[in-house]
Amino acid sequence: MAFSLLFSDSRVPPPRPPSSATPGSALLERLAANPRLAEVKPASQLEIRPAPELAGSGIPELDALTGGLPRGCLSEICGPPSSGRTSVLLSALGSATKRGEFCALIDTSDAFHPDSAAVAGTDFSRLLWVRCGEKRDRKNSGNIRCAAVEQALRVLDLLLQAGGFGVVAIDFSDVPFQIARRVPLASWFRFQRALEPTSTILLVVAQAPCAQTCASLVLRFQARGTLPEVGLPAHCRIFEGMQIEGELLRSRLTRKPAQSAHTTFRTQAVRAG
Repeated sequence: MAFSLLFSDSRVPPPRPPSSATPGSALLERLAANPRLAEVKPASQLEIRPAPELAGSGIPELDALTGGLPRGCLSEICGPPSSGRTSVLLSALGSATKRGEFCALIDTSDAFHPDSAAVAGTDFSRLLWVRCGEKRDRKNSGNIRCAAVEQALRVLDLLLQAGGFGVVAIDFSDVPFQIARRVPLASWFRFQRALEPTSTILLVVAQAPCAQTCASLVLRFQARGTLPEVGLPAHCRIFEGMQIEGELLRSRLTRKPAQSAHTTFRTQAVRAG
């Protein structure tokens, strides 16, 4: 007589049938089953963000170098005093108002000159001028209170949240770089995130780049020489403008910039009175 015994252990799971699914499919299925992680996608399925729309700055030489100012992005204009940075800012505001867009200028140190903006073609009926700093006398002209910078950043946050502006500019030209660089990187990230779904151009004017990796376009300017009125004796020549050189420090745009990272243009002096 022959006996046949069959032993089974319930602790050992039965072998799974072979599956043709990819190794990562099981992980994606488990993530999709979690409501909080249902929107998680692998990097291979992420959509590529379209290239931002570019708007003219009003300076043909500068637009030929960069292609224009990117919308929905942060751009920095930096340089030492009398480098042409303010001329670029006024040209961008004038060009935007001519296109029928509303603009906002956050004047941190109360240094905005309306006559110069008028020469650049700015339509003041489409410009919001926010004066954050008080008028300072010459003795205290180098003292910039941190409170004015904090107030300017709060105003910038409100304007970006409100929306509806073609260009929003914050002027840190007269703010020492030691104070401007104290702005936390998290604040610049918050501003950049608020810009992404909009068509607003954010311009930051400062002595040196301070937005770090949050800036999609960084331009640095410096004066190369003055343009005196010719045909007159040296003692009676009149200042007519400056020769400005612009340098492209950073560009994260899809469009490749020109082979040369430098450009030159001229500024025109404004007669007082």
